[in-house]
Amino acid sequence: MGSIASLARELGHVVSGTDQNIYPPMSHQLQNLGISLDQGYKTTSIPKNTDLVVIGNANISRGNPALEFVLENGVPFMSGAEWLYRFVLFDRWVVAVAGTHGKTTTTSMIAWILEEAGLEPGFLIGGLPKNFPASAQIGKGPFFIIEADEYDTSYFDRRSKFLHYRPKTLVLNNLEFDHSDIFVDLEQIKEQFHLLLRTVPQHGLIIYPETDQNLQEVVSRGCWSEKQQIINETFSGDLNTQKDGIKISRGEKDPIEFTWSLMGDHNINNALSAIAAAQHVGVPVEFSCQALARFEGVKRRMEMIFENQNVILYEDFAHHPTAIESTLRGLRELAPKDFILTVIEPASHTMRSGYHKETLSKSAQTADHVLWYKPESISWDMTILENEKAEIISDSKTLRKNILRRIEKKKEKIRVVIMSNSGFSGLCNDLVTALTDP
Repeated sequence: MGSIASLARELGHVVSGTDQNIYPPMSHQLQNLGISLDQGYKTTSIPKNTDLVVIGNANISRGNPALEFVLENGVPFMSGAEWLYRFVLFDRWVVAVAGTHGKTTTTSMIAWILEEAGLEPGFLIGGLPKNFPASAQIGKGPFFIIEADEYDTSYFDRRSKFLHYRPKTLVLNNLEFDHSDIFVDLEQIKEQFHLLLRTVPQHGLIIYPETDQNLQEVVSRGCWSEKQQIINETFSGDLNTQKDGIKISRGEKDPIEFTWSLMGDHNINNALSAIAAAQHVGVPVEFSCQALARFEGVKRRMEMIFENQNVILYEDFAHHPTAIESTLRGLRELAPKDFILTVIEPASHTMRSGYHKETLSKSAQTADHVLWYKPESISWDMTILENEKAEIISDSKTLRKNILRRIEKKKEKIRVVIMSNSGFSGLCNDLVTALTDP
C-alpha cells in the first residue's frame, strides 16, 4: 500500500494514508514524498472531500472505524489491486513476479536490469531496493514490473491480488504453503496460481524452475502460454564461493561469471529468473549479468546494518522456514568460521498459527545459537524449539540484553541475524545504537 501511495503521488494526486502500525523504511519513504500518515484507524482518518479511498487487505474489515466512515458517507472506494490495473497497468507490458519466496528481490533485480538498459520501466516492489530511491515509480517505457502476491485482495474481494495484474511475462519463483489466515491448505493456493496462469496471453511467457514440484503440478493443470523452465533447461547457476559470485551457464555458449553482494542459492535462483524475464522483454543475457553485478539488494533482505572488527549485524525479512534455512545456509557458506547468532520472531500469520512449528527448529540449525522471540500473539507452545543451541525469550528488553551480552563475550567474530517480517519493536535500531555508542 505504501508503494501504491507513492505511485498515486507521482501521478499528481494529493495522497494521505492510515495504518495500524507504521514503521521504517516505508514510513520514511512516504514522509519524504510528502504523504501524511495517520497512526491507527479513526473516523477522522479520511480527509474531507476525498475523491477515492484505496483499501488494502491487512487489518481492514467491517467494524474498522475508518472503513465504516467510508461506507456510511458514500465515499468512493476500491481495492489497491484494482486501482493498480485501472490506472497504471492496463496499457503496459506487465512483468509479474509471484511465489512464496524471493518476490521482492527478484522484482527488484528485473527493475534494475531494465533501468540499466535504458528502458525506463515502471515498478512496484514490496520492499525498498537499494538501487532506487523509492519502492515504486511510474516509469516512461512500456514495461512495468510488479511484485505479485497471492494474498487476498481486500475484505470485499477474496481473489488473490495477482489476478488483477494481467501479466505478459510471469515469473513463478516457487510454491509452498503460506498465509494460513486465508488459505486452508496448499491446494487452495495452487488453485489461485492456476487462475493466474489463465490470465497470461498465448504469446506471453511463464518462467518457473523445473525443480519445484508444486509449480510443475500447477502448470500441468493447463497452460496456454509459452513456457521457460530455468535451472537446467536454459540457464544454470553455480555458486562460486571463492569469488562470492555467480556463474551463468548457457548450453554450449561460454559461461558468464560475475561477482555481486548477495549470498545464498536462493538468490542465484532469483537472478536466473530475473535474467530470463529480462531476456523476454529484449535485454541480452550478457547485459543482465553486467547489471546484476551492480545490484545492491533490498533493505531488510540480509541487509548489513552495522559492522566493526568484531561484529556484523544483519536485518532480514523472514516469514517462512524455507527462507530462514536458505538465508542462514548462504551466510554459513560466506563465513564458515564465524559465530552466527540468529534472532527470530515468528511474526507471520502462518508461523504465529503454529503451522510451521515442526520445521522451524530445523530451519535455523545452521546457526551456532538461536534466540527465539515469543510475541504475545503466538498461539502454540514454543518450548518445542528449545535445545542446547536455542532458547525462548518473551521479553524484548531481556532479548536485547541477551544479544548484547553474547556479542560482548565472544572473542571470535560474530554475525548477528535479526529475522522478522514485523518492526520487531525497534530491536534493530536499538542494537545499532548500543553498538555504535557502547
